[in-house]
Amino acid sequence: MCNEYRRLKDLTSFLDDPFSDLIPLVWAGGAVPNTPPQPSIRISDRGAIARRAGGGLELTMTPWAWKGPNGAPVFNFRSEGRSFARSDRCLILADGFFEFTAPADPKAKRKDKHLFTLEGEPWFWIAGLVRDGAFTMLTTAPGPDVAPYHNRQIVVLPPSGGLDWLDLSRPEAEVLWPLPAGSLRREPA
Repeated sequence: MCNEYRRLKDLTSFLDDPFSDLIPLVWAGGAVPNTPPQPSIRISDRGAIARRAGGGLELTMTPWAWKGPNGAPVFNFRSEGRSFARSDRCLILADGFFEFTAPADPKAKRKDKHLFTLEGEPWFWIAGLVRDGAFTMLTTAPGPDVAPYHNRQIVVLPPSGGLDWLDLSRPEAEVLWPLPAGSLRREPA
């Protein structure tokens, strides 16, 4: 499962992105903090998320993973068979996520790391939930681009598809689904 992702776009430039012409984006608390790009965001790190606020989206830096009943971090959350209508839904700002596989070299001690990005887009959303002041990523069955590398994948939404998740303007089963073949580009990391 995804336990590392990245955001290379700085938050100030994101607020100036053409996406912001579609819906107003504001930073919680006023001015955007000096938040540089994050080439590696891991469990318990703070990541940029967007939630509905008024007629637009409010961005905040929020910790990744809340504590589960047994104290373990809940960083991924299975989406199938659940209703999220009463959940605190969020969008996680990213431009890549990583999956790990057994090393191709049997002498290597570390797993092979694979970077996935959205073909034709400089950034994307990951569908998420907020609870106890932290967020988690929703997962689904792997799409054809991720299946050779992992048996689950996070729900990746193109920039134009994020509001479908926040507003549930389409049925959840249509939104929380892997993208078609060729949507994600993989490269060794």
